[in-house]
Amino acid sequence: MAAASSPDSNSGLAESNEANSKWLDAHYDPMANIHTFSACLALADLHGDGEYKLVVGDLGPAGKHPRLKVLKGPTVLAENPLPALPAAAAAFLMEEQHETRTPALALASGPCVYIYKNLRPYFKFSLPPLSLNPLEQDLWNQAKEDRIDPLTLKEMLEDIREKAEVPLSVQSLRFLHLELSEMEAFVNQHKSKTIKRQTVITTMITLKKNLADEDAVSCLVLGTENKEILVLDPEAFTILAKMNLPSVPVFLEVSGQFDVEFRLAAACRNGNIYILRRDSKCPKYCIELSSQPVGLVRVHKILVVGSTQDSLHGFTHKGKKLWTVQMPAAILTMNLLEQRSRGLQAVMAGLANGEVRIYRDKALLNIIRTPDAVTSLCFGRYGREDNTLVMTTRGGGLIIKILKRTAVFVESTGEVGPPPAQATKLNVPRKTRLYVDQTLREREAGTAMHRSFQTDLYLLRLRAARAYVQALESSLSPVSATAWEPLKLHAVVQGLGPTFKLTLHLQNTSTVRPVTGLLICFLYNEALYALPRAFFKVPLLVPGLGYPLETFVESLSNKGISDIIKVLVLREGQSAPLLSAYINMPVSEGLEAA
Repeated sequence: MAAASSPDSNSGLAESNEANSKWLDAHYDPMANIHTFSACLALADLHGDGEYKLVVGDLGPAGKHPRLKVLKGPTVLAENPLPALPAAAAAFLMEEQHETRTPALALASGPCVYIYKNLRPYFKFSLPPLSLNPLEQDLWNQAKEDRIDPLTLKEMLEDIREKAEVPLSVQSLRFLHLELSEMEAFVNQHKSKTIKRQTVITTMITLKKNLADEDAVSCLVLGTENKEILVLDPEAFTILAKMNLPSVPVFLEVSGQFDVEFRLAAACRNGNIYILRRDSKCPKYCIELSSQPVGLVRVHKILVVGSTQDSLHGFTHKGKKLWTVQMPAAILTMNLLEQRSRGLQAVMAGLANGEVRIYRDKALLNIIRTPDAVTSLCFGRYGREDNTLVMTTRGGGLIIKILKRTAVFVESTGEVGPPPAQATKLNVPRKTRLYVDQTLREREAGTAMHRSFQTDLYLLRLRAARAYVQALESSLSPVSATAWEPLKLHAVVQGLGPTFKLTLHLQNTSTVRPVTGLLICFLYNEALYALPRAFFKVPLLVPGLGYPLETFVESLSNKGISDIIKVLVLREGQSAPLLSAYINMPVSEGLEAA
Protein backbone atom coordinates (compact mmCIF):
# COMPACT_ATOMS: atom_id res chain seq x y z
CA MET A 1 0.00 0.00 0.00
CA ALA A 2 1.70 3.18 -1.19
CA ALA A 3 2.31 6.01 1.24
CA ALA A 4 0.03 9.00 0.72
CA SER A 5 1.74 12.30 -0.04
CA SER A 6 0.50 15.80 0.66
CA PRO A 7 -1.89 16.97 -2.13
CA ASP A 8 -1.24 20.67 -1.64
CA SER A 9 0.06 21.33 -5.12
CA ASN A 10 1.92 19.72 -7.99
CA SER A 11 5.13 21.46 -6.96
CA GLY A 12 4.74 20.18 -3.39
CA LEU A 13 4.21 16.63 -4.69
CA ALA A 14 7.29 16.89 -6.89
CA GLU A 15 9.32 18.22 -3.99
CA SER A 16 8.15 15.36 -1.77
CA ASN A 17 8.99 12.76 -4.40
CA GLU A 18 12.43 14.26 -4.83
CA ALA A 19 13.08 14.25 -1.09
CA ASN A 20 11.86 10.67 -0.71
CA SER A 21 13.69 9.35 -3.75
CA LYS A 22 16.09 7.43 -1.52
CA TRP A 23 13.22 5.43 -0.04
CA LEU A 24 10.81 2.81 -1.34
CA ASP A 25 7.24 3.07 -0.04
CA ALA A 26 6.61 -0.45 1.28
CA HIS A 27 3.46 0.01 3.35
CA TYR A 28 1.14 2.68 4.70
CA ASP A 29 -1.92 1.92 6.81
CA PRO A 30 -3.55 4.99 8.39
CA MET A 31 -5.94 2.71 10.33
CA ALA A 32 -3.35 0.38 11.90
CA ASN A 33 -4.42 1.54 15.37
CA ILE A 34 -0.88 1.59 16.79
CA HIS A 35 -0.21 4.22 19.44
CA THR A 36 3.32 4.09 20.81
CA PHE A 37 6.66 5.90 20.98
CA SER A 38 10.19 5.05 19.89
CA ALA A 39 11.30 3.35 23.11
CA CYS A 40 8.50 0.78 22.72
CA LEU A 41 9.53 -0.28 19.19
CA ALA A 42 12.05 -3.07 18.58
CA LEU A 43 13.10 -5.22 15.62
CA ALA A 44 14.22 -8.75 16.46
CA ASP A 45 14.59 -12.26 15.05
CA LEU A 46 12.34 -13.78 17.69
CA HIS A 47 12.29 -17.33 16.22
CA GLY A 48 15.87 -17.56 14.95
CA ASP A 49 14.74 -18.11 11.35
CA GLY A 50 16.28 -14.92 9.91
CA GLU A 51 12.85 -13.27 9.65
CA TYR A 52 12.88 -10.14 11.76
CA LYS A 53 9.62 -9.12 13.46
CA LEU A 54 8.42 -5.76 14.73
CA VAL A 55 7.68 -5.65 18.47
CA VAL A 56 5.33 -2.89 19.59
CA GLY A 57 4.39 -1.90 23.12
CA ASP A 58 1.04 -0.37 22.21
CA LEU A 59 -0.41 2.20 24.60
CA GLY A 60 -3.87 1.70 23.18
CA PRO A 61 -6.32 4.42 22.17
CA ALA A 62 -6.36 7.21 24.79
CA GLY A 63 -3.92 5.20 26.93
CA LYS A 64 -6.44 2.43 27.63
CA HIS A 65 -6.09 -1.31 27.03
CA PRO A 66 -2.30 -1.48 26.48
CA ARG A 67 -1.12 -4.49 24.49
CA LEU A 68 2.01 -6.19 23.26
CA LYS A 69 1.88 -6.61 19.49
CA VAL A 70 4.23 -8.52 17.21
CA LEU A 71 4.03 -7.73 13.48
CA LYS A 72 5.35 -9.76 10.59
CA GLY A 73 5.39 -7.48 7.60
CA PRO A 74 2.19 -5.43 7.69
CA THR A 75 0.14 -8.05 9.60
CA VAL A 76 -0.19 -8.63 13.35
CA LEU A 77 1.33 -12.00 14.24
CA ALA A 78 0.59 -12.04 17.98
CA GLU A 79 -1.14 -9.82 20.51
CA ASN A 80 -1.10 -9.98 24.32
CA PRO A 81 -2.73 -7.64 26.87
CA LEU A 82 -0.54 -5.77 29.35
CA PRO A 83 -1.41 -4.96 32.98
CA ALA A 84 0.04 -1.43 32.75
CA LEU A 85 1.25 1.05 30.17
CA PRO A 86 4.52 -0.05 28.55
CA ALA A 87 7.67 2.03 29.15
CA ALA A 88 10.16 0.36 26.79
CA ALA A 89 10.78 -2.76 24.70
CA ALA A 90 14.10 -4.39 23.83
CA ALA A 91 15.44 -7.60 22.30
CA PHE A 92 18.56 -9.15 23.87
CA LEU A 93 20.47 -12.41 24.22
CA MET A 94 20.16 -13.94 27.67
CA GLU A 95 22.69 -16.77 27.75
CA GLU A 96 25.58 -18.32 25.88
CA GLN A 97 24.49 -21.01 23.41
CA HIS A 98 26.46 -23.07 20.92
CA GLU A 99 23.51 -23.62 18.61
CA THR A 100 21.18 -21.10 17.02
CA ARG A 101 20.92 -18.12 19.31
CA THR A 102 17.39 -16.83 19.70
CA PRO A 103 17.00 -13.42 21.37
CA ALA A 104 14.57 -12.86 24.19
CA LEU A 105 12.09 -10.01 24.33
CA ALA A 106 11.95 -7.68 27.34
CA LEU A 107 9.00 -5.36 27.90
CA ALA A 108 9.02 -2.88 30.78
CA SER A 109 5.56 -2.13 32.13
CA GLY A 110 4.80 -0.59 35.51
CA PRO A 111 7.10 -2.05 38.20
CA CYS A 112 7.88 -5.20 36.18
CA VAL A 113 9.92 -6.40 33.23
CA TYR A 114 8.23 -9.21 31.29
CA ILE A 115 10.59 -11.58 29.48
CA TYR A 116 9.34 -13.57 26.47
CA LYS A 117 11.10 -16.36 24.57
CA ASN A 118 9.60 -17.55 21.31
CA LEU A 119 6.67 -15.20 22.07
CA ARG A 120 5.86 -17.15 25.24
CA PRO A 121 6.07 -15.78 28.78
CA TYR A 122 9.42 -16.83 30.30
CA PHE A 123 10.15 -14.70 33.36
CA LYS A 124 8.81 -11.73 35.27
CA PHE A 125 11.17 -9.41 37.11
CA SER A 126 9.68 -7.06 39.69
CA LEU A 127 11.40 -4.07 41.19
CA PRO A 128 12.21 -4.48 44.90
CA PRO A 129 9.59 -2.81 47.15
CA LEU A 130 10.44 0.47 48.82
CA SER A 131 10.40 1.19 52.53
CA LEU A 132 7.08 2.43 53.93
CA ASN A 133 6.47 5.45 56.07
CA PRO A 134 5.85 4.00 59.58
CA LEU A 135 3.30 6.72 60.37
CA GLU A 136 1.32 5.87 57.23
CA GLN A 137 1.39 2.17 58.05
CA ASP A 138 0.21 2.86 61.61
CA LEU A 139 -2.73 4.92 60.29
CA TRP A 140 -3.91 2.12 58.02
CA ASN A 141 -3.58 -0.36 60.89
CA GLN A 142 -5.85 1.88 62.97
CA ALA A 143 -8.31 2.06 60.05
CA LYS A 144 -8.23 -1.73 59.85
CA GLU A 145 -9.31 -1.93 63.50
CA ASP A 146 -11.94 0.84 63.02
CA ARG A 147 -10.18 3.13 65.49
CA ILE A 148 -10.08 6.07 63.08
CA ASP A 149 -12.70 7.55 60.78
CA PRO A 150 -12.03 8.27 57.05
CA LEU A 151 -12.03 12.06 57.45
CA THR A 152 -9.39 11.98 60.19
CA LEU A 153 -7.40 9.48 58.13
CA LYS A 154 -7.41 11.88 55.17
CA GLU A 155 -6.28 14.84 57.30
CA MET A 156 -3.39 12.91 58.85
CA LEU A 157 -2.29 11.46 55.51
CA GLU A 158 -2.24 14.95 53.99
CA ASP A 159 -0.12 16.13 56.89
CA ILE A 160 2.32 13.24 56.34
CA ARG A 161 2.52 13.97 52.60
CA GLU A 162 3.51 17.60 53.26
CA LYS A 163 6.11 16.96 55.98
CA ALA A 164 7.51 13.43 55.65
CA GLU A 165 10.59 12.65 53.56
CA VAL A 166 9.31 9.19 52.55
CA PRO A 167 6.54 9.53 49.92
CA LEU A 168 3.13 7.97 50.43
CA SER A 169 2.07 4.71 48.84
CA VAL A 170 -0.19 4.52 45.81
CA GLN A 171 -3.06 3.37 47.99
CA SER A 172 -2.84 6.48 50.17
CA LEU A 173 -2.47 8.80 47.18
CA ARG A 174 -5.57 7.30 45.54
CA PHE A 175 -7.47 7.71 48.82
CA LEU A 176 -6.56 11.41 49.04
CA HIS A 177 -8.05 12.08 45.59
CA LEU A 178 -11.46 10.61 46.46
CA GLU A 179 -14.60 12.53 47.29
CA LEU A 180 -15.88 12.46 50.86
CA SER A 181 -18.74 10.12 49.92
CA GLU A 182 -16.36 7.57 48.39
CA MET A 183 -13.83 7.42 51.23
CA GLU A 184 -15.61 5.00 53.54
CA ALA A 185 -16.18 2.41 50.80
CA PHE A 186 -12.52 2.70 49.74
CA VAL A 187 -11.31 2.19 53.32
CA ASN A 188 -13.55 -0.86 53.81
CA GLN A 189 -12.29 -2.34 50.54
CA HIS A 190 -8.56 -1.80 51.12
CA LYS A 191 -8.06 -1.87 54.88
CA SER A 192 -7.53 -5.63 54.86
CA LYS A 193 -4.90 -5.47 52.10
CA THR A 194 -1.19 -5.22 52.77
CA ILE A 195 0.01 -1.71 52.04
CA LYS A 196 2.98 -1.48 49.64
CA ARG A 197 5.09 1.28 48.17
CA GLN A 198 6.28 0.33 44.72
CA THR A 199 8.21 2.35 42.17
CA VAL A 200 7.82 1.98 38.38
CA ILE A 201 10.17 1.73 35.41
CA THR A 202 10.54 4.88 33.33
CA THR A 203 13.06 3.73 30.70
CA MET A 204 15.05 0.66 29.66
CA ILE A 205 18.01 -0.11 27.38
CA THR A 206 20.46 -2.97 26.81
CA LEU A 207 24.19 -3.08 27.63
CA LYS A 208 26.68 -5.68 26.34
CA LYS A 209 27.98 -7.79 29.20
CA ASN A 210 31.53 -8.76 28.24
CA LEU A 211 31.82 -8.67 24.42
CA ALA A 212 31.11 -5.94 21.87
CA ASP A 213 29.86 -8.37 19.20
CA GLU A 214 26.41 -7.92 17.75
CA ASP A 215 25.31 -11.37 18.97
CA ALA A 216 26.86 -11.04 22.45
CA VAL A 217 25.00 -11.47 25.72
CA SER A 218 23.44 -8.23 27.01
CA CYS A 219 22.27 -6.88 30.36
CA LEU A 220 19.11 -4.87 30.90
CA VAL A 221 19.56 -1.33 32.25
CA LEU A 222 16.48 0.10 33.96
CA GLY A 223 15.67 3.65 35.02
CA THR A 224 13.11 3.94 37.82
CA GLU A 225 10.81 6.57 39.24
CA ASN A 226 12.83 6.30 42.45
CA LYS A 227 15.80 8.13 40.79
CA GLU A 228 17.80 4.93 40.41
CA ILE A 229 19.46 3.01 37.59
CA LEU A 230 19.58 -0.78 37.90
CA VAL A 231 21.68 -3.20 35.84
CA LEU A 232 20.20 -6.73 35.70
CA ASP A 233 22.02 -10.00 35.20
CA PRO A 234 20.86 -11.54 31.86
CA GLU A 235 20.56 -15.09 33.27
CA ALA A 236 19.52 -14.87 36.93
CA PHE A 237 17.85 -11.42 36.64
CA THR A 238 19.47 -10.24 39.84
CA ILE A 239 20.64 -6.66 40.34
CA LEU A 240 24.32 -6.41 39.36
CA ALA A 241 24.73 -2.69 39.95
CA LYS A 242 22.70 0.18 41.35
CA MET A 243 23.37 3.87 40.70
CA ASN A 244 21.63 6.93 42.10
CA LEU A 245 20.65 10.07 40.21
CA PRO A 246 19.51 13.53 41.38
CA SER A 247 16.34 13.23 39.29
CA VAL A 248 14.12 10.68 37.53
CA PRO A 249 15.72 9.30 34.32
CA VAL A 250 13.58 9.41 31.16
CA PHE A 251 16.13 8.57 28.42
CA LEU A 252 19.20 6.32 28.59
CA GLU A 253 22.18 5.74 26.31
CA VAL A 254 25.07 3.35 27.01
CA SER A 255 28.36 2.36 25.39
CA GLY A 256 30.95 -0.28 26.28
CA GLN A 257 30.64 -3.57 28.18
CA PHE A 258 29.52 -4.07 31.77
CA ASP A 259 32.41 -6.38 32.76
CA VAL A 260 35.07 -4.20 31.10
CA GLU A 261 34.19 -0.51 31.03
CA PHE A 262 31.01 1.34 30.15
CA ARG A 263 29.68 4.88 30.03
CA LEU A 264 26.04 5.68 30.70
CA ALA A 265 24.18 8.90 29.88
CA ALA A 266 20.83 9.58 31.55
CA ALA A 267 18.55 12.47 30.58
CA CYS A 268 16.39 13.38 33.57
CA ARG A 269 13.24 15.34 34.30
CA ASN A 270 15.14 18.21 35.90
CA GLY A 271 16.52 19.14 32.46
CA ASN A 272 20.01 17.74 33.05
CA ILE A 273 21.97 14.89 31.50
CA TYR A 274 24.19 12.90 33.86
CA ILE A 275 27.19 10.81 32.78
CA LEU A 276 28.12 7.75 34.84
CA ARG A 277 31.06 5.37 34.55
CA ARG A 278 31.61 1.82 35.73
CA ASP A 279 31.99 1.55 39.54
CA SER A 280 30.54 5.04 40.01
CA LYS A 281 27.55 5.25 42.34
CA CYS A 282 26.82 8.87 41.43
CA PRO A 283 27.21 10.94 38.24
CA LYS A 284 30.71 11.93 37.08
CA TYR A 285 29.66 14.73 34.71
CA CYS A 286 26.52 16.84 34.34
CA ILE A 287 25.20 18.55 31.20
CA GLU A 288 22.78 21.34 32.05
CA LEU A 289 20.18 22.04 29.39
CA SER A 290 18.21 25.24 29.03
CA SER A 291 14.99 23.27 28.46
CA GLN A 292 13.53 19.80 28.91
CA PRO A 293 14.97 16.95 26.80
CA VAL A 294 12.62 15.15 24.38
CA GLY A 295 15.13 12.61 23.07
CA LEU A 296 18.66 11.29 23.55
CA VAL A 297 20.69 9.45 20.88
CA ARG A 298 24.37 8.47 20.90
CA VAL A 299 26.11 8.81 17.52
CA HIS A 300 29.66 7.44 17.78
CA LYS A 301 31.08 9.47 20.68
CA ILE A 302 28.61 12.36 20.48
CA LEU A 303 25.42 12.67 22.52
CA VAL A 304 22.65 14.26 20.45
CA VAL A 305 19.88 15.77 22.55
CA GLY A 306 16.55 17.10 21.35
CA SER A 307 14.98 19.82 23.48
CA THR A 308 11.59 21.47 23.85
CA GLN A 309 13.10 24.62 22.30
CA ASP A 310 12.82 22.90 18.87
CA SER A 311 16.55 22.31 18.56
CA LEU A 312 19.14 19.53 18.42
CA HIS A 313 22.33 19.82 20.47
CA GLY A 314 25.55 17.84 20.19
CA PHE A 315 27.64 17.22 23.32
CA THR A 316 30.76 15.28 24.19
CA HIS A 317 30.67 12.75 27.03
CA LYS A 318 32.31 15.37 29.26
CA GLY A 319 29.56 17.92 28.66
CA LYS A 320 31.16 20.19 26.08
CA LYS A 321 28.64 21.54 23.56
CA LEU A 322 29.76 20.99 19.97
CA TRP A 323 26.90 22.32 17.87
CA THR A 324 23.22 23.31 17.80
CA VAL A 325 20.69 22.95 14.97
CA GLN A 326 17.33 24.72 15.04
CA MET A 327 14.30 22.73 13.85
CA PRO A 328 11.36 24.24 11.91
CA ALA A 329 8.85 22.60 14.31
CA ALA A 330 8.62 20.85 17.66
CA ILE A 331 10.49 17.54 18.01
CA LEU A 332 8.16 14.65 18.83
CA THR A 333 10.54 11.68 18.72
CA MET A 334 14.16 10.73 17.97
CA ASN A 335 16.08 7.56 17.15
CA LEU A 336 19.30 6.29 15.58
CA LEU A 337 19.72 5.45 11.88
CA GLU A 338 22.63 3.04 11.40
CA GLN A 339 23.47 1.85 7.86
CA ARG A 340 26.20 -0.68 8.60
CA SER A 341 26.97 -1.45 4.97
CA ARG A 342 28.22 2.13 4.53
CA GLY A 343 29.33 2.79 8.11
CA LEU A 344 26.77 5.58 8.50
CA GLN A 345 25.27 6.69 11.79
CA ALA A 346 22.78 9.54 11.84
CA VAL A 347 19.95 10.96 13.95
CA MET A 348 16.31 10.78 12.91
CA ALA A 349 13.99 13.43 14.33
CA GLY A 350 10.22 13.32 13.86
CA LEU A 351 8.71 16.81 13.85
CA ALA A 352 5.23 18.10 14.56
CA ASN A 353 4.89 19.45 11.00
CA GLY A 354 4.91 15.92 9.52
CA GLU A 355 8.62 15.84 8.61
CA VAL A 356 11.27 13.32 9.55
CA ARG A 357 14.70 14.92 9.33
CA ILE A 358 17.93 12.93 9.21
CA TYR A 359 21.13 14.61 10.46
CA ARG A 360 24.75 13.56 10.62
CA ASP A 361 26.19 15.87 13.25
CA LYS A 362 24.59 19.19 12.23
CA ALA A 363 24.48 18.45 8.50
CA LEU A 364 21.03 17.69 7.05
CA LEU A 365 21.08 14.47 5.01
CA ASN A 366 17.44 13.86 4.12
CA ILE A 367 13.85 14.99 4.75
CA ILE A 368 10.92 12.56 4.69
CA ARG A 369 7.46 14.09 4.57
CA THR A 370 4.56 12.05 5.97
CA PRO A 371 0.77 12.53 5.89
CA ASP A 372 0.64 12.80 9.69
CA ALA A 373 3.05 13.72 12.47
CA VAL A 374 5.33 10.82 13.35
CA THR A 375 5.41 9.80 17.03
CA SER A 376 7.80 6.82 16.88
CA LEU A 377 10.74 5.76 14.70
CA CYS A 378 12.71 2.54 14.34
CA PHE A 379 15.39 1.69 11.77
CA GLY A 380 16.95 -1.70 11.16
CA ARG A 381 16.40 -5.13 9.64
CA TYR A 382 12.71 -5.97 9.14
CA GLY A 383 11.72 -9.18 7.45
CA ARG A 384 14.73 -9.83 5.26
CA GLU A 385 15.47 -6.21 4.37
CA ASP A 386 18.46 -4.71 6.18
CA ASN A 387 17.60 -1.00 5.97
CA THR A 388 13.93 -0.56 6.85
CA LEU A 389 12.36 2.47 8.48
CA VAL A 390 9.23 1.86 10.57
CA MET A 391 7.15 4.86 11.65
CA THR A 392 3.90 5.26 13.54
CA THR A 393 1.83 8.43 13.38
CA ARG A 394 -0.17 10.46 15.84
CA GLY A 395 -3.43 9.10 14.45
CA GLY A 396 -2.36 5.46 14.90
CA GLY A 397 -1.08 4.86 11.35
CA LEU A 398 1.83 2.63 10.35
CA ILE A 399 4.37 3.63 7.68
CA ILE A 400 7.11 1.29 6.42
CA LYS A 401 9.84 2.51 4.07
CA ILE A 402 12.86 0.68 2.66
CA LEU A 403 16.12 2.45 1.92
CA LYS A 404 17.30 1.83 -1.62
CA ARG A 405 20.52 -0.13 -1.93
CA THR A 406 21.90 2.54 -4.24
CA ALA A 407 20.95 5.43 -1.95
CA VAL A 408 23.81 7.62 -0.77
CA PHE A 409 23.20 10.36 1.75
CA VAL A 410 24.80 13.66 0.76
CA GLU A 411 25.02 16.60 3.10
CA SER A 412 22.62 19.35 2.08
CA THR A 413 24.17 22.66 1.05
CA GLY A 414 20.98 24.66 1.32
CA GLU A 415 21.02 24.97 5.09
CA VAL A 416 21.66 28.41 6.51
CA GLY A 417 24.78 28.54 8.62
CA PRO A 418 28.56 28.30 8.47
CA PRO A 419 30.19 26.13 5.78
CA PRO A 420 30.96 22.48 6.64
CA ALA A 421 34.70 23.19 6.46
CA GLN A 422 34.35 25.37 9.54
CA ALA A 423 33.39 22.33 11.62
CA THR A 424 36.43 20.34 10.44
CA LYS A 425 38.96 19.94 13.23
CA LEU A 426 42.51 21.03 12.45
CA ASN A 427 45.37 18.65 13.11
CA VAL A 428 47.12 20.90 15.61
CA PRO A 429 50.60 19.76 16.74
CA ARG A 430 50.96 18.70 20.35
CA LYS A 431 53.35 21.52 21.28
CA THR A 432 50.99 24.09 19.78
CA ARG A 433 48.05 22.65 21.71
CA LEU A 434 50.12 22.74 24.89
CA TYR A 435 51.07 26.37 24.22
CA VAL A 436 47.47 27.36 23.48
CA ASP A 437 46.20 25.59 26.60
CA GLN A 438 48.85 27.29 28.70
CA THR A 439 47.95 30.68 27.18
CA LEU A 440 44.27 30.15 27.92
CA ARG A 441 45.09 29.10 31.47
CA GLU A 442 47.20 32.22 31.99
CA ARG A 443 44.45 34.40 30.55
CA GLU A 444 41.78 32.90 32.80
CA ALA A 445 43.86 32.65 35.99
CA GLY A 446 46.40 35.43 35.47
CA THR A 447 45.67 37.21 38.76
CA ALA A 448 45.91 34.01 40.81
CA MET A 449 49.14 32.98 39.08
CA HIS A 450 50.71 36.41 39.73
CA ARG A 451 49.75 36.26 43.41
CA SER A 452 51.18 32.77 43.72
CA PHE A 453 54.42 33.88 42.04
CA GLN A 454 54.76 36.90 44.34
CA THR A 455 54.10 34.73 47.39
CA ASP A 456 56.78 32.25 46.37
CA LEU A 457 59.22 35.09 45.61
CA TYR A 458 58.69 36.72 49.02
CA LEU A 459 59.11 33.33 50.73
CA LEU A 460 62.37 32.78 48.84
CA ARG A 461 63.67 36.19 49.89
CA LEU A 462 62.63 35.56 53.49
CA ARG A 463 64.37 32.19 53.63
CA ALA A 464 67.54 33.64 52.08
CA ALA A 465 67.55 36.49 54.63
CA ARG A 466 67.02 34.09 57.52
CA ALA A 467 69.86 31.86 56.31
CA TYR A 468 72.12 34.90 55.95
CA VAL A 469 71.30 36.11 59.46
CA GLN A 470 71.88 32.65 60.88
CA ALA A 471 75.27 32.45 59.17
CA LEU A 472 76.25 35.82 60.58
CA GLU A 473 75.07 34.90 64.09
CA SER A 474 76.95 31.60 64.09
CA SER A 475 79.97 33.07 62.25
CA LEU A 476 79.87 30.39 59.58
CA SER A 477 80.48 32.67 56.60
CA PRO A 478 83.84 32.33 54.80
CA VAL A 479 83.40 35.83 53.31
CA SER A 480 83.57 39.04 55.33
CA ALA A 481 80.21 40.76 55.75
CA THR A 482 81.62 44.30 56.04
CA ALA A 483 82.56 46.46 53.10
CA TRP A 484 85.60 48.01 54.87
CA GLU A 485 87.13 44.58 55.58
CA PRO A 486 86.81 42.74 52.22
CA LEU A 487 88.33 39.35 53.08
CA LYS A 488 87.93 35.80 51.79
CA LEU A 489 89.09 32.64 53.60
CA HIS A 490 89.59 29.12 52.21
CA ALA A 491 91.08 26.16 54.15
CA VAL A 492 92.69 22.94 52.82
CA VAL A 493 93.72 19.85 54.86
CA GLN A 494 96.43 17.54 53.51
CA GLY A 495 97.89 14.29 54.78
CA LEU A 496 96.87 10.85 56.04
CA GLY A 497 97.69 11.35 59.71
CA PRO A 498 98.44 11.38 62.46
CA THR A 499 100.03 14.70 61.40
CA PHE A 500 98.05 16.87 58.95
CA LYS A 501 99.09 19.95 57.05
CA LEU A 502 96.51 22.75 57.32
CA THR A 503 96.78 25.53 54.71
CA LEU A 504 94.69 28.70 55.03
CA HIS A 505 94.28 30.77 51.88
CA LEU A 506 93.47 34.33 52.96
CA GLN A 507 92.76 36.98 50.30
CA ASN A 508 92.13 40.71 50.41
CA THR A 509 89.34 41.23 47.86
CA SER A 510 89.67 45.03 47.93
CA THR A 511 90.89 46.74 44.79
CA VAL A 512 93.11 49.49 46.28
CA ARG A 513 93.25 49.26 50.10
CA PRO A 514 95.67 46.90 51.90
CA VAL A 515 94.68 45.22 55.16
CA THR A 516 96.82 45.03 58.30
CA GLY A 517 96.43 44.16 61.96
CA LEU A 518 94.68 40.80 61.51
CA LEU A 519 94.94 37.78 63.79
CA ILE A 520 94.09 34.09 63.18
CA CYS A 521 92.80 31.93 66.02
CA PHE A 522 92.10 28.16 66.07
CA LEU A 523 89.37 26.69 68.28
CA TYR A 524 89.62 22.89 68.71
CA ASN A 525 89.28 19.99 71.13
CA GLU A 526 92.62 19.76 72.91
CA ALA A 527 91.98 16.11 73.79
CA LEU A 528 91.93 15.19 70.10
CA TYR A 529 94.28 17.63 68.38
CA ALA A 530 97.48 19.60 69.05
CA LEU A 531 98.71 22.63 67.08
CA PRO A 532 102.15 24.27 67.42
CA ARG A 533 100.48 27.70 67.32
CA ALA A 534 96.82 28.22 68.09
CA PHE A 535 97.13 31.98 67.61
CA PHE A 536 99.31 34.05 65.27
CA LYS A 537 99.41 37.38 63.43
CA VAL A 538 98.74 37.84 59.73
CA PRO A 539 101.12 39.92 57.63
CA LEU A 540 100.01 42.81 55.49
CA LEU A 541 97.55 41.70 52.80
CA VAL A 542 98.07 43.31 49.40
CA PRO A 543 94.82 43.79 47.42
CA GLY A 544 93.99 40.96 45.01
CA LEU A 545 96.65 38.48 46.18
CA GLY A 546 96.05 35.24 48.05
CA TYR A 547 98.32 34.42 51.02
CA PRO A 548 98.79 30.77 52.00
CA LEU A 549 99.29 30.42 55.78
CA GLU A 550 100.47 26.96 56.77
CA THR A 551 100.47 25.08 60.07
CA PHE A 552 100.44 21.47 61.25
CA VAL A 553 97.77 19.60 63.19
CA GLU A 554 98.61 16.44 65.14
CA SER A 555 95.85 13.91 65.94
CA LEU A 556 96.11 12.65 69.54
CA SER A 557 93.26 10.08 69.57
CA ASN A 558 93.87 6.42 68.79
CA LYS A 559 90.16 5.56 68.62
CA GLY A 560 89.66 6.58 64.99
CA ILE A 561 87.43 9.59 65.68
CA SER A 562 87.56 13.11 64.27
CA ASP A 563 86.20 16.54 65.10
CA ILE A 564 85.83 20.06 63.72
CA ILE A 565 88.44 22.82 63.98
CA LYS A 566 87.06 26.33 63.81
CA VAL A 567 89.21 29.09 62.24
CA LEU A 568 88.52 32.71 63.23
CA VAL A 569 89.95 35.84 61.57
CA LEU A 570 90.00 38.71 64.11
CA ARG A 571 90.91 42.39 64.16
CA GLU A 572 93.28 43.50 66.88
CA GLY A 573 91.30 44.94 69.78
CA GLN A 574 87.96 43.39 68.71
CA SER A 575 86.25 40.28 70.05
CA ALA A 576 83.84 39.67 67.16
CA PRO A 577 85.39 37.71 64.27
CA LEU A 578 85.50 39.23 60.84
CA LEU A 579 84.98 35.82 59.18
CA SER A 580 85.22 32.18 60.12
CA ALA A 581 85.37 28.69 58.70
CA TYR A 582 84.70 25.15 59.90
CA ILE A 583 87.27 22.50 58.99
CA ASN A 584 86.08 18.87 59.05
CA MET A 585 89.20 16.95 59.95
CA PRO A 586 89.61 13.48 58.42
CA VAL A 587 90.13 10.31 60.45
CA SER A 588 93.79 9.56 61.01
CA GLU A 589 94.65 6.43 59.03
CA GLY A 590 98.03 6.07 60.73
CA LEU A 591 96.41 5.68 64.13
CA GLU A 592 93.88 3.18 62.82
CA ALA A 593 96.69 1.06 61.37
CA ALA A 594 98.52 1.24 64.66
